[in-house]
Amino acid sequence: MKDLFKITTRTIVAIGIGAALFTLLFMYVKIPSPVPETSFQTAYGLSAFMATLFGPIAGALISFIGHALSDAVQYGSPWWSWVIASGVSGFIFGFAFKRTKVEEGEFSGKDILTFNLIQVIGNAIAWVVIAPLLDILIYAEPASLVFTQGITAAVMNAVSAGVIGTLLLVAYSATRTQKGSLKKA
Repeated sequence: MKDLFKITTRTIVAIGIGAALFTLLFMYVKIPSPVPETSFQTAYGLSAFMATLFGPIAGALISFIGHALSDAVQYGSPWWSWVIASGVSGFIFGFAFKRTKVEEGEFSGKDILTFNLIQVIGNAIAWVVIAPLLDILIYAEPASLVFTQGITAAVMNAVSAGVIGTLLLVAYSATRTQKGSLKKA
């Protein structure tokens, strides 16, 4: 459990690169939905991928910083309820870090299922619970609107993380040397 929250130089570099990529994807590679102020965000596929490789702290910071920067650049200030929810989703995605064998060159059916269960739970908690409640508490938004937005965001972000995150993890695991695959001649 201790290694789950370990911060190394490699983790810090990953946070910087991940947050920058998240910001760009969040701003420019999205598909609007019929529900106001929600979009299919490809950034959550990247967030889930990075969190699985670097852990919950990296996942939280990549999503939190990336979302905050994107909002600040596009709108002048972050929408904190959703920025916090992004950080929470990235944090929860990071629990796939020690539960998959991506670094050992394996990302099989069991790992894919584990990753996707974790990311669906993370998206549900972040977008169906945290974002709407914080919208109501911080901004006094109407409950019917924010829960509709939250449910829509949860579904779209789970699809993004499920499809894009899974494909990135499969591709990445294929680049890793499998444990025991090298034999002494």
